[in-house]
Amino acid sequence: MKILSVVGARPNFMKIAPFIRAIEMYNLTNQVSIQHILVHTGQHYDVRMSEAFFKELGIPNPDINLEIGSGSDAEQLGYTMIAFEKVLVKHKPDWVIVVGDVNATLSCSVIAKRLNFKVCHIEAGLRSGDMTMPEEINRLVTDRLSDLLLTPDKLSSENLRNEGTPEAKIHFVGNIMIDTLEANKGKAQKLTIEKIIQSNLIPETIFSPKIPNDGEFALMTLHRPSNVDSEKTFVPIVNFLTNQVTKNHILIWPIHPRARKQLLFYDLWDKVKNHPSLILLEPLGYHEMLRLNMGANIMLTDSGGLQEECCVLGTPCLTLRWNTERPITLRKHGGASVLVGNNIERIREEYFHTLKLNRYPSRPELWDGHTAERIVKKLVEMNESKTI
Repeated sequence: MKILSVVGARPNFMKIAPFIRAIEMYNLTNQVSIQHILVHTGQHYDVRMSEAFFKELGIPNPDINLEIGSGSDAEQLGYTMIAFEKVLVKHKPDWVIVVGDVNATLSCSVIAKRLNFKVCHIEAGLRSGDMTMPEEINRLVTDRLSDLLLTPDKLSSENLRNEGTPEAKIHFVGNIMIDTLEANKGKAQKLTIEKIIQSNLIPETIFSPKIPNDGEFALMTLHRPSNVDSEKTFVPIVNFLTNQVTKNHILIWPIHPRARKQLLFYDLWDKVKNHPSLILLEPLGYHEMLRLNMGANIMLTDSGGLQEECCVLGTPCLTLRWNTERPITLRKHGGASVLVGNNIERIREEYFHTLKLNRYPSRPELWDGHTAERIVKKLVEMNESKTI
C-alpha cells in the first residue's frame, strides 16, 4: 500500500509525527510494508515555523516540498492544487492523507478527489459553526469529499452523522495530537523555564530579572485575525494584559509574527517590550511551549491545539474566541477551557474566576497516546477489504 501524506503548516507537523512513527512500527512487524511519501506544501516555510518543528519532533525531511510560501488564501489554494496535481499523477498513491484544517488540507483533498484518489481526513468532524472562519470552510469541504473520516472525539462523529455522512465512513480513533504530547512530555519536562526564556527572548525587550517558577506565571498566545487585526479589539486586549494580568503574574508571551506586526502597526510595541513583568519571546519550539504549558498558572490563547493540551495537562484556560471546534475541551464537557471571546469585561470576569481554580487534568475517551496506531490499522483494513 502506498500512502501520501500532506502537511502545510505547523499544526500539521505535530499530527503527522506520530502517524509516521506508527507506519515505521507497522513496517517492522509485518511482512507487507506501507510505502509512505511525505509532501510539505511549504505554507509555513521559515526556520522557526517549520524546519525547527521537523527536527524537534523527529519528522523525516519531506520527500517532496512544493514550496508554495505565503500569499492570499486564493493564491495558496490555487498554487498548491497546481503543484499537488503533478505529484499525484506521478506517484499514484492508494491513499492521500490530509490532517487538520489548513489551506493545504482543503486544496489537496479537492485535487485528489478530482483525480479519483481516495482521501483520508485525520481530525475529521470538528465544527465551530462559524462560517467566517477560513478553517471552518476547509473542514466542511474536506469532510464532504473524504472517503475515510477519522474523528478525535464522539462529538465530532456526531457532527458528521448530523450532516448525513454515511456511517461506514466515520471512525472514532481519538486525538492524534495527544500522541505527540505523550511522546514528548518527558523531554519537555527536562527543560528549564530560565533556559527557554534566555534562548528565545526578543533582544530589545526589558523584563523583571526574576525568572518565574512553575505556578508563578501566565502564558499567552494570540494570532487570529479576529483578535489582532482590529484596533478596537487588539488595543483593549493589550491594555488588559499590561494593566491587569501583570498585576497577578509575570506574563510570558511568545509572539506570533502576525501579532508582532500588528503591535508595531498600532504603536503598541514599545508598551509591551518595555513592560517589566511581560516577557516577550520569539515563536517557540514544541517542547518549549509544552514545558511552559506544564508550568503555567493560567493560559490565555486563541489556539485550538493549546486548548487540547490544557485539557489533558489541566492548565486553566481562557479561550479568546466566541466559539470552538473543540467543545470537548470546555469545562462544561469536563475540560479546562472556557470561551471568553474578545470582550474585555467577559475576559476580566472569567480571568478572576479562573485564578481561583486548581489544575484539573481531563482525558477524553481515546486520548491515550495510541491514536496513530489505530489510524494505521484502519487504513490497512480498508485497503485489504476494498470496501471504498
